[in-house]
Amino acid sequence: MATTAVEPTRRDFLFIATGAAGALAGAAAIWPFISQMAPDAETIAAGAPVEFDLTPVAEGQIVKLFWRGKLIFVRHRTAAEIKTAQDTDLSGLRDPEPDSVRVKAGKAQYLVVYGNCTHLGCVPLGNDGAYKGWLCPCHGSVFDTSGRIRQGPAPTNLPLPPYEFVSDTKIRIG
Repeated sequence: MATTAVEPTRRDFLFIATGAAGALAGAAAIWPFISQMAPDAETIAAGAPVEFDLTPVAEGQIVKLFWRGKLIFVRHRTAAEIKTAQDTDLSGLRDPEPDSVRVKAGKAQYLVVYGNCTHLGCVPLGNDGAYKGWLCPCHGSVFDTSGRIRQGPAPTNLPLPPYEFVSDTKIRIG
């Protein structure tokens, strides 16, 4: 006895097409409810925490990002930059802060600071100036690799934003 394969019929096609259209319509109806659970742009701009992965940041590189509409510098410091920052004589600094309070314990290779000069808010240039930290092109303030003011009119060091390490290679700002 020979068996024959059943050919698909027009009814089978209509059944599959109707099911697919119903699934798409259901997904389209549910999507607004799912997307409304995420915070809106105003909430994020008002200060929702921002997570940043440090893995792609090469040693010696400075990355710029924004949190609450403010510029943040994340610097992956070299061993030489860390040693120089730690060995700096604090008595000669205008705003004396040891390097150890400007970084997280055990993570001295990463410095996270606000990216505006404390004089008039200009954006300093990274890896520049006499101390190879930052140089403000507007009025000549010079910051070292720990973000401390070394020369120029800026009254204080580059401020530190609130941040924490959520893993060995990821930080949360805010």
